[in-house]
Formats: sequence, C-alpha cells, structure tokens
Amino acid sequence: MDVELRQLRSFASVVDAGTFTDAGIELGVSQTAVSRNVAALESVLGVKLLHRTTRAVELTPAGERVLRHVRRIMSAVTDLRQEALVGVSTFRVGYAWAALGKHTPEFQRRWDAALPDYELHLLRSNTSSAGLGEGISDLAILRRLPDSRALESVLIGVERRYCAMSVDDPLASKRTVTLAQVAEYPLAVDRRTGSTQLDLWPEGEEPQDTIATHDVDDWLTVISGGKARGVTAESTAHQYRRPGLTYRAVRDATPVPVYAVWTRNDPPAVLQDVITILVGLYR
Repeated sequence: MDVELRQLRSFASVVDAGTFTDAGIELGVSQTAVSRNVAALESVLGVKLLHRTTRAVELTPAGERVLRHVRRIMSAVTDLRQEALVGVSTFRVGYAWAALGKHTPEFQRRWDAALPDYELHLLRSNTSSAGLGEGISDLAILRRLPDSRALESVLIGVERRYCAMSVDDPLASKRTVTLAQVAEYPLAVDRRTGSTQLDLWPEGEEPQDTIATHDVDDWLTVISGGKARGVTAESTAHQYRRPGLTYRAVRDATPVPVYAVWTRNDPPAVLQDVITILVGLYR
C-alpha cells in the first residue's frame, strides 16, 4: 500500500488536536492539506477513519484500530531518527498519573549509569495501559493493572495513600486522616486510570457521592476548587503541587501497589535490567 508518513502524521494530529484547523496549525500546514492527507489515507486503506462534524471529529471503529498502529509507526520513526543521529536507542516508560514520585530523579541517575546505550523517556499517557496498548511505550509503571492477557507485570513496590483536598477543607488542619473522614465529602474518581476506587472502603462505608474525572489534571482541578476530595498514591502527592491544594496521609488505608508492566509477546530487550533498577528504588 502506498501510505505516506505525512498522511499518518495528519491523521494522528487531527485526533490529538480535535479539528482539522488546529491540526494544521500544529503541523505548520493548511487545513486543506491536512484534510487532503487524511482523505488519501482513507482511500488507501479503504475505510472511513473519522466522522466529521462542523465543530469536531470523532474516530470511527476502524479509525480507533488504525490509530493504534499509527502511534506505533510514528514512535518507530522517532526512534529511527534518534538512533541515526546519535546512535542511542530510546526507551519509553509510560505512566498514567505520576511516574515514580520521589524516586524519579534517582531512577534517572541509575538508568544513565546502568544503561548508557538507551535514552530514557518518561511518557504520560492517559490510558489503562499507559501507552502499551497503543504501542507508544516499551514498559509502563501502573498502580492498577488492566484486565488484559496480553500484558505481564511484576510488583516493584508499594506507596502510602494520601487524601488530596482544598486548603480550606476542614480536614486540612489535621496531620493525617481516616477513610471514614474522607468519605464524609464527595470523592473525585478516575475510573479508567485512577489508583483508588470505592472498593477501598468497607462495604456500606463508601463516600455517598462521587464526581467522575477524566485524567489527573481534571482530578486536581475538581479538588482544588473544593468540589471533592480525592485519594491517591504517594507519588501523585509528590509530583503534583498546586495552589489551593494540599495532601494528608490516610493512616488506615491499604498501600498502593506499584507494578512494572510490559507486553507479554514483545518484552523489552533490557527488561531484567530495568526491573532491577525499579525494585532497587523501593527497597
């Protein structure tokens, strides 16, 4: 098939930007050129990739399948360029919320010492597999395992749970809080990638009201505005500090498991080296 990189890049940019016009701005080309490239890709593949409306675009089922492959191809092209220029392979570690929290700087230092031929790239991807399913990460750091037989994992450590709240929340005056205290207020929950769900509470003691959020930024905005509280891993409390927001340890909550996850049929060549580094951080 006569597929061109500019067609793939245009398609991915439209999905990311939301409109053909914004995609054109990001790519530095006209909206017409973007539309022409996407149409050409649809013609070559013989499927409709996008539903076009006057305000936005939506992926068709075929578009969703194709997008996963496009992400992998674009990632491979980036890696190829990197290797050609400097002779160093890129290794992408995906995460949905926080990477390794307070351990992240030490992880980067140990990586440079142990794997000098691989350039580490930390990539935030708001998917249940932190980019593994989309082909844009080589290994993922997850605190909640997706239900997929295609993935394999190993526990590398645990983290304490913290309650995020606005600075004028009644609980902000306390040094630590309990699950029962947290449950007295609406709870912000990211059901797709969040590390805490309602099953953290004993049956019948869960928060009565929840507010659905879509990613960590949305979650932080809802909480800092005083609309809800949130419970999260220690790494989130370390990585995301915002005006109007504070964190308190939840003293009676079970710890959050931290996993290294990879694709079962395509494990990274340096998998064991990476796991050794990660486990060493949490000891």
